[in-house]
Amino acid sequence: MNRAKVSATDYINFLIATPSDYSCTEASRVQPLVEEAPSHDAITRFLHRHPPTTEQLWQEAQPLVNRHGGILSIDETVLDKFYATSMELVQWQWSGRHARVVKGISLTTLLWTDGDCHIPCDYRLYEKKADGKTKNAHCRDMLTEAARRGFEPRCVAFDSWFSSLGNLKHIRDLGWVWLTRLRRNRLVNPDNTGNRPICEVELPEAGGTSVHLKGYGFIQVFKTVAQNGNVDYWATNDLSMNALERLQFGEWEWLIEDYHRGLKQCCGVDQAQVRSSRGQRNHIDCAIRAFLRFEKHFYTTGVSWYEAKRSIVRHAVRQFLSCPQLDSFAYR
Repeated sequence: MNRAKVSATDYINFLIATPSDYSCTEASRVQPLVEEAPSHDAITRFLHRHPPTTEQLWQEAQPLVNRHGGILSIDETVLDKFYATSMELVQWQWSGRHARVVKGISLTTLLWTDGDCHIPCDYRLYEKKADGKTKNAHCRDMLTEAARRGFEPRCVAFDSWFSSLGNLKHIRDLGWVWLTRLRRNRLVNPDNTGNRPICEVELPEAGGTSVHLKGYGFIQVFKTVAQNGNVDYWATNDLSMNALERLQFGEWEWLIEDYHRGLKQCCGVDQAQVRSSRGQRNHIDCAIRAFLRFEKHFYTTGVSWYEAKRSIVRHAVRQFLSCPQLDSFAYR
């Protein structure tokens, strides 16, 4: 069997370096000018060769995390595929970014953070026709795997999308603390007079209030009001959590949004031009591992993901300016 011309490292390095075009055609065009440089077909074969797995991501992320501290954050992002007509994994689904239903690929990530680092440890792609699993089932699978890997986080934080009773009970069964936002129609019983929507309950803005969540048990609720008047209801199963801890964990949970932005803008996670599920999955896996390299570089040097990306292109521009390859015109 012939040795593969393209490895995961080769493809990851391409994703790191290319400024905008993340296609296999572009990857073949920018290869070093050597004999037997990888062709478009060789790069395409790489994306379809191996069954996708998240294990390699964990092997690379493991040295960067403290499994006995920090928090685990879970969130979904939609990889836009507005014009895809025959691409697997693509389906109509709600996008918070666009505030409407769009065509795209659903990516759910388990991110570890201590307030400074953004370390993706696991992820799942939603393809119910293939595996029969819902997004909440994928969420529980990742948490179970995190427990098997020895994580003992200070809490697990996530948006209201993943605040189902099944998820909350699963985290409780793992012996962990959870923190989430509740939708305004979630039923609670604050004073043993019956369940009613949490938006109808009088809650102080300072400190937490213990209420009974229907189907679960007692929880601690924090009401926050933004400057524009928007009201959020934060909830946790840690009845001793105070407002400062809630604020800290809430800020850490928001870092997963920074991760999503960097993953799309620096690693082209949503730019794969392949149709098959396996090709898309392998591209997304390599894009997440490319982000991990950007994050490690930032943590060790202080150079941001965006500056690290620009510095590669800047070097190429400098070389071009020193010896322009296009015809010049004299202007009077």
